[in-house]
Amino acid sequence: MSDSFKRNVSITGAEEFTNIKLGPRVTDAAGMLGVKEALKHGFKEMGVLRSMGALLKMNQEDGFDCPSCAWPDPEDRSPVAEYCENGAKALADEATTSHVGSTMFAKWTVEELSHLSDYELNKFGRLVEPLVLRPGSLHYEPITWQEAYGLIAKHLHKMDNPNEAIFYTSGRSSNEAAFTYGMFARALGTNNMPDCSNMCHESSGVALGETLGIGKGSTVLEDLYEAEVIIIAGQNPGTNHPRMMSALEKCKNNGGKIISINPLEEPGLVNFKNPQHLSGTLGSGVQMADLHLPVNINQDIPLMKLILKKLATLDTIDRSVFDHEFIAKYTAGYDAFLEDLARYDEGDLLRRAGVQESDVNKAVAMLRKSNRIIVCWAMGLTQHKNGVENIREFVNLLLLKGALGKPGAGTCPVRGHSNVQGDRSVGIQHFVDEEMNERIKTHLQFDPPTKRGVDVVEAMEAMHNGKTKVFMCLGGNFLMAASDTQYTAEALQNCELTVQISTKLNRTHLVTGKTALILPTIGRSEKDEIDGTKRYFTVENSMGKVSQSKGILKPASDQVRSEPQIIAEMADAYFGGNHSVDWKAWSRDYDIIREHIDKVAKGFEETSKRSEGHGYYLPNNVRNLDFSMLPTGKAQITINKLPDHQLAEDEFMLMTIRSHDQFNTTIYGLDDRYRGVYNERRVLFMNEKDMHELQLQKLDVVDITSEYDAKIRTARKFLMIPYEIPRGNVAAYFPETNVLVPYNHFAERSQTPISKSVRVRIHKRQDAIVETA
Repeated sequence: MSDSFKRNVSITGAEEFTNIKLGPRVTDAAGMLGVKEALKHGFKEMGVLRSMGALLKMNQEDGFDCPSCAWPDPEDRSPVAEYCENGAKALADEATTSHVGSTMFAKWTVEELSHLSDYELNKFGRLVEPLVLRPGSLHYEPITWQEAYGLIAKHLHKMDNPNEAIFYTSGRSSNEAAFTYGMFARALGTNNMPDCSNMCHESSGVALGETLGIGKGSTVLEDLYEAEVIIIAGQNPGTNHPRMMSALEKCKNNGGKIISINPLEEPGLVNFKNPQHLSGTLGSGVQMADLHLPVNINQDIPLMKLILKKLATLDTIDRSVFDHEFIAKYTAGYDAFLEDLARYDEGDLLRRAGVQESDVNKAVAMLRKSNRIIVCWAMGLTQHKNGVENIREFVNLLLLKGALGKPGAGTCPVRGHSNVQGDRSVGIQHFVDEEMNERIKTHLQFDPPTKRGVDVVEAMEAMHNGKTKVFMCLGGNFLMAASDTQYTAEALQNCELTVQISTKLNRTHLVTGKTALILPTIGRSEKDEIDGTKRYFTVENSMGKVSQSKGILKPASDQVRSEPQIIAEMADAYFGGNHSVDWKAWSRDYDIIREHIDKVAKGFEETSKRSEGHGYYLPNNVRNLDFSMLPTGKAQITINKLPDHQLAEDEFMLMTIRSHDQFNTTIYGLDDRYRGVYNERRVLFMNEKDMHELQLQKLDVVDITSEYDAKIRTARKFLMIPYEIPRGNVAAYFPETNVLVPYNHFAERSQTPISKSVRVRIHKRQDAIVETA
């Protein structure tokens, strides 16, 4: 693309409304309606026989791992339905019989495609051949695999230094793909390996590392069955992790209590109808949350301090409230914590949290006599400026109650994409691990880089500042996943080459560098064979278990290749066979890759053998109450300050959310039945009293703006929806509102975007719309 040529692409797509329909909210999660929706999507995209055959093999020991979330599989799996509605949607989306190749791209320019919505782009179907967008062109053209590898090698060799390349990773990738990708980046000479965890659970990893010594949760699935109290904070399992509901149901049946902490009361934590049980099909289901605390957005620390302060007061009377033996033996910082806690006024904490004191007292009563406590959380805790401190405050509760290293207790960060934790375990990280570097030198016989690489925020800045020439994406939709969409788009367009290994068309294929490549890959559900030899992947679930995944469906075309094969062949083309790693052998035999994973990645051992069947757990120091790697040799009780947002009188606090018809940035449909919104995504949920004060009516059209560092960002044309959300708080779907999230405002120490606490203003437009239902 010459300096005078610039593609006129839309970074957000269609901003027109799609004939909204409002209806009653569905208040029962799952049930037969969930089954109906799951089968509807499958039959539409895959056909009846293909759909049913694949669903029967999803999450089975001799089948493939769900391409959706990372929730673990139970030991006693259902032989016919070990999946949820959203897992079935993810499968239908991946295994669709709709395909897109060079013929379609010859008809459509990237400019024309960019003006479609993300939903419309996704519906084109599977990418089935390698494609190139050349400088000055508006059409993708077919390219052979060898030509594509040669083009990548040419651009990499033209760089002035290895750090002009960035290797981004999505959490969908297998352990074998991620390991190969990470080793290629290091062999090239860079640690520029940002990944999707930078945008979601990086705050969890930092907080858990600081307090407990490992950036992973400590629970296994069976712990949830035995817990006395499960706290679910900043998480919506009914939509984002539906199979979790079965585990919560077992907890309830065993007498456990569930506390929900979230600005919105989500249906999944109100009532759950398990379609595998008679009560879930014909009965009324199971009431899930015993207590819902509708906390103000990002006021979890004041709420937790209030609960801890009340528990501490009770402990002065009854010394069994806190586990003093555990505290003395395993923790540091207890006295300083109590001294700091005493400084806070209960009335002020209650006002900040925005909940009823009677409800806080109910939570205290549930926790007082319990020591088998699990805290589960997701983006509602992590995506704030104080995201790390949010999690540390909940860890304080577990440490004070001795709720670690025992059945039914511990930390449970609920990961999003299906192998985001495995990617990190096998070495996708931008920071330097000196011990891993030594193992790389010993077993792969090359010197890895010793300079820290860039995370997602720093990658955006590097591209925007012209310091990056090549940007690669192993899966994902970087433009729509990252914060500050306009800034991110400008950054991508500054690159000489953008490369994407993908299954489906997305907006990042349209907002590109001067040259762009699409390299089509097989899906999780598809067979991976080479010369008649079947291959399989391994993945790690959110609780640290590694297991095999074996696709069963015929690949979308004979031109798609597996991710490990693509990466290894790319590396072989770059090094020209002149490297200590036999990349060509890696491209053909995954057992060789797994042998190297065992030698280089911490905790992996005999993976090809031990990943069979139920799989095996990676080591976890918290389960053994071993905190020797921490500075004091003990788990750390921490002091965490209160959040300080300093909202102006006309500002609201916005949290971005998912609809029930999406997973991450993939939009399966336009309905959100749990919130009563159908056929539309451009909506803003607001408390009815706030709407009245602003003289706003239901379905009024508004613009949303955010102002940070004297820069105003705008999300245009949203419809107002009155909703039960605390006053002063609003919610809207991402990625449509990612344009409002400033790239340079993020969590301290983790640099996770502040997507769940954005200061915004609401501006009424003159547009009108007629409610249709």
